[in-house]
Amino acid sequence: MRTISGLWRWRHNPLRRTTDVAEAWVSLVALLLILVAAPVAGAVIGGVAQDALQQSVREQHESRHVVTATVVRKLNSSPLDADPEISSTGEIRSRVLADWTAPDGTAQHGPVTAHLEDPQAGDHFMLWTDSHGRVVPRPLDSATATTHAVLAGFGAALITVGLVDGSRRLIVWRMVRRRYARWDQAWDRAGPDWGRTGTGS
Repeated sequence: MRTISGLWRWRHNPLRRTTDVAEAWVSLVALLLILVAAPVAGAVIGGVAQDALQQSVREQHESRHVVTATVVRKLNSSPLDADPEISSTGEIRSRVLADWTAPDGTAQHGPVTAHLEDPQAGDHFMLWTDSHGRVVPRPLDSATATTHAVLAGFGAALITVGLVDGSRRLIVWRMVRRRYARWDQAWDRAGPDWGRTGTGS
């Protein structure tokens, strides 16, 4: 609103300069772009991200399966075995050697991470695998995908605002530099006669 009121004040002001009006118009255009382009960019990017992520959710739920695994024995875990994604959730997990049957009917055996605090031989736990029994991460859920899409849209809107405001600042900075250069030229022309008798000072 300050930009619009400033532009309105400059209309009939006898002291206005061309650069003053140009700066006011640049600010007004930047404001309109922020109010229009940023929400549009956020909505478009968020919508595209939502479609892509929801498609990924559907594909993951079709290709990943929950199977029941049986603990053979507990394995000694080391800090190098820790999965940062798992560690950040705060869930209790243990490294075990386990047996399970893949969705295609093949028997599988190997070290995996179980949702067990103190696993014992014969304990059962759920495991996500692909169709051939290879261990895979839990599929993305729809709510998490939507959250990521919203964040992507919000980020796109913020980037748009930053680009528009950065462009405005760059244009105004160049205008000010040009104005100062013209002032320097005017002072250089007036300098030799400044303060002398008969020069009108």
